[in-house]
Amino acid sequence: MTIELKKIDEYRWELPKTGAMRVPGIIYSSASMLKDTKQEEALKQVANVATLPGILKASLAMPDMHWGYGFPIGGVAAFDWENGIISPGGVGYDINCGVRLAATSLVEKDVRPRLEELINALYQNIPSGVGSTGFVKLSIAEEKKVLKEGSRWAVRHGFGEDS
Repeated sequence: MTIELKKIDEYRWELPKTGAMRVPGIIYSSASMLKDTKQEEALKQVANVATLPGILKASLAMPDMHWGYGFPIGGVAAFDWENGIISPGGVGYDINCGVRLAATSLVEKDVRPRLEELINALYQNIPSGVGSTGFVKLSIAEEKKVLKEGSRWAVRHGFGEDS
């Protein structure tokens, strides 16, 4: 099955409303990103999210879109509070799929010979995946403080700045 997208502008694409979809899908991506990656399953998930009860306006997919457990990773949807659903696990349990950018002066020819070493260093230093751990160790009592105080706790412990 080939999914046809309609170009809205340089970085937005519409997945037209078909079948049981209640709203269209909107994909935020460049043409090259869509072409260079295999997005067919993720696009099907964008369409599936668009069928959910109470969905508002559109089923969205951010540039980091890829196949997930329910929603595509990078999927966003808003639902009517009276007639919609609540989906705390829309993207599954491993939601550490964020978009990050690190600008350097390195070029591919310099990195390629040490690519495996670089990848290993990244995996050793960046927590990700199920059961991963980070450098911040908290007791259950401290975790409750984080949940209660939010960003105030983070700023007080040096993980942010007061604005």
